[in-house]
Amino acid sequence: MTSTQVRAACPLDCPDTCALLVTVEDGVATAVKGDPDHPTTAGVLCTKVSRYTERTYHEDRLLHPLKRVGRKGEGKFERISWDEALDTIAARLKPIAARAPEAILPYSYCGTMGLVQGESMSSRFFNKIGASLLDRTICATAGFTGYKYTIGASVGTDMEQFQNAKLLIIWGGNPIASNLHFWTRAQEAKRHGAKLIAIDPYRSLTAEKCHQHIALLPGTDAALALGLMHVLIKEDLLDHDYIAQYTLGFEELKQRAAEWTPERVADTCGITVDEVVDLARLYGSMAKAGEPVAIRTNYGVQRVRGGGMAVRNIACLPALVGAWRHPAGGVQLSSSGSFPTNKPKLQRPDLLKKIPRTINMTTIGDDLLRPASPAFGPQVEAVIVYNSNPLAIAPDSDKVMRGFMREDLFTVVLEQFQTDTADYADIVLPATTQLEHIDAHTSYGHLYMMANNAAIAPMGEAKPNTEIFRLLAARMGFDDDCFKESDDELAAQSFNAQDVRAIGFDWDALKQKGWQKLNMPAAPFAQGGFYTPSGKCEFYSAQMAKDGLDPLPTYLPPYESVASNPELAKRYPLAMISPPARNFLNSTFVNVKSLRSAEGEPHLDIHPDDSAARGIADGDMVRIFNDRGSFVAKARVTDKARAGLVVGLSVWWKKLATDGKNANEVTSQQLTDMGRAPTFYDTLVQVEKVSA
Repeated sequence: MTSTQVRAACPLDCPDTCALLVTVEDGVATAVKGDPDHPTTAGVLCTKVSRYTERTYHEDRLLHPLKRVGRKGEGKFERISWDEALDTIAARLKPIAARAPEAILPYSYCGTMGLVQGESMSSRFFNKIGASLLDRTICATAGFTGYKYTIGASVGTDMEQFQNAKLLIIWGGNPIASNLHFWTRAQEAKRHGAKLIAIDPYRSLTAEKCHQHIALLPGTDAALALGLMHVLIKEDLLDHDYIAQYTLGFEELKQRAAEWTPERVADTCGITVDEVVDLARLYGSMAKAGEPVAIRTNYGVQRVRGGGMAVRNIACLPALVGAWRHPAGGVQLSSSGSFPTNKPKLQRPDLLKKIPRTINMTTIGDDLLRPASPAFGPQVEAVIVYNSNPLAIAPDSDKVMRGFMREDLFTVVLEQFQTDTADYADIVLPATTQLEHIDAHTSYGHLYMMANNAAIAPMGEAKPNTEIFRLLAARMGFDDDCFKESDDELAAQSFNAQDVRAIGFDWDALKQKGWQKLNMPAAPFAQGGFYTPSGKCEFYSAQMAKDGLDPLPTYLPPYESVASNPELAKRYPLAMISPPARNFLNSTFVNVKSLRSAEGEPHLDIHPDDSAARGIADGDMVRIFNDRGSFVAKARVTDKARAGLVVGLSVWWKKLATDGKNANEVTSQQLTDMGRAPTFYDTLVQVEKVSA
C-alpha cells in the first residue's frame, strides 16, 4: 500500500480557509486533517470539513452527465455522454448568443471560494458570449460597501492578534459555528483576562459563552453604534490626537451623535439604557488606559435594510478611541481586501465587446419571471448555475421556484449532488470536489495565500469547473488562447507577484508549502494610511454624498418593522432571522447524513411569552408565514430567542425539510441601503400551531 499526504485548502464560504492535509492510500483519500503548522488552522478542523471524505465519496455523488426526462422540479433524469451534453448545451446557447447574448445568465457564488474553480474560465466564457453580468451580492456586499466608505478597503485586525485583546466585542456573529479559529483565539484572550461581549438578537452558542450578551432587536445595530458614539463623545472617552491626525469629519459626526441619546437608543434597540452606557464606558475607558480593544463584526449585522450603514457605524468606533494603534485593536469584518488578487487576468473582462446589463442574484426570483422590455432588456432564456443552489438559498423562494419552472428556460447546473436546483435543470454536469482539482485561495478571515493540490483523480466522469467551461468554449467555437490555459497556468496568475503584499508570489513554491502569509503591517492603521480617498477614517464621506447617501453615520429602521410599516407589523408581529445551522454551511453538507442527523430537523426557536400567546408548546409543529409564503418547523420554546423574535437556523435543502420548504419562503427580495444586498433578517412573520 502506498500512502501520501497532499497539501490542500478548505474551499468553503468561511473566514477560516483552513490548511488541509489529505491522506491518500492507493489513490483513495482516507482522511482530511488540519495542518498543525499553519498558524491559524493549528491542526483543528470544524466538524463539517473533518467529514470531507464522507462528502467526496457520498453514495449520491453525481458522476455522469444527465438530461431531464421528467417535469421541471421532479428530479427525473437519465444518463447521457459528455458529448451529448456539450452538444445539447451548445445547440441551445449558440442561437441565443447570436440573437440576444444578454438572455444568457450565469448564476454562481461561493460553493467554492477558489480563484480558479470560482470565477476564472467561467468568466472568460461568459464574457466572450457577452452574457448578462451577475451582481454577486447574496452575502456580503452591503457590509463591504459601508466598510469601504469608512476604511477604504476590507482590511482590518489580523486574526492572529485577537488573543492579545483585553476587550472583544463579537458583533452579529456566532464564531463557534462559523469562525472556529477566531473563537479559539477569543477563548485564549478570555483565559488571559479579556472580557467578551456578544451583540446579537439571539443567544447563540457564542453568546452563551461570553461574559455579557446584549440582545438588541434585529436591524438596530446602527442605532446602538450611534449611541456608543454619543456616550464616548459626551464623556470624552476619545483619542483626540488620533482623531485630529487620522480621521475626517469629526465635528459633523459629533453633531449627529448628539441626537442619539442612550434613552433613544435603548428604545430603538429594545435594550436598557445601562447596556448602552456601560458598553461605551467600558470600550472607551479601556482604550484610554492603553489596552487593546477589538471588534469582530460579521455579516449578520448587514442583512437588513440599513445593513451597510450598520457596518459603517461600527467601523467608525475604533478611530474614535484610537484602538487602531494596537495590533490587537481595531475591527475586522473581512480580510479579503488585503490580497493582491489579479482578477482581470483570471476573468478577462477585455473579452467583452460591450458592457452588458447586470442582474442581481438576490432578485433572481423576480428577474426570471420578468418579460423583455426596453428597461430590462431581453427575457432570460438560459441560466448556467455553478457553485450555487439558488432554489435553496435565494430569497422569496416561491418566485425563484416559479422562475426555474419555466418550460422555455434552458437551465444547466454544474453540481456534485442533485440539489434542489439540480432538480430544475435540463442538463446536469458532474463537478469535482476540492480533493479532485487544483485551486488557489485567499481568505476573508486571515492573511495567508493558500494552494490546493488535487489529492485524488476525479470520481467517475466528474470534471473541474474550469475544464467544463473549456469544453463548452470549444463547442461554441471560441478559439482564443485563454481558453487553452491549464489550471496550473490559471493559478499562477491568481496573485500579482509584483505587489509587495505578495512577497514575490510563486505558484510552484506555494503548492509545495501550501500557504504563505501576506506582507501586511501588524497594526494596519496605527498611523492612519486608510484606503479612503483622504487616507483617513472618513466619519464624513463625500463619496457617499455623491452616491446619494447620507454622508454621516445614521440609522435606517428595517423595512418590516413597526417604525417603517405599522400595518404590516400588526399582521405579522414577530421578527424572524435565519442564521446558519452549526452542522451546515449555507446549503452545503445538508445531504451528509451524519451532519443532518446531528442537526435533527428544521426547528424554530420561539420565546416562552410568544409561544404561550399562541398556544404553542415545546415540540409542536408550527407554521411560519407571511404574504410571501410559509414553511413548517418544530417549535423549541426557549429564551435564547428574545421576545418578539423567532429564529429558524438554516439553510435546509427543501427536499430534505419537513414540508419541502425552508426559511427562504418568507424572506424578501428587498435590497439593502447600499451594496444591493439581500435583507434576509428584515422579515416579519406570524407563527401558528399546525393542527394534528
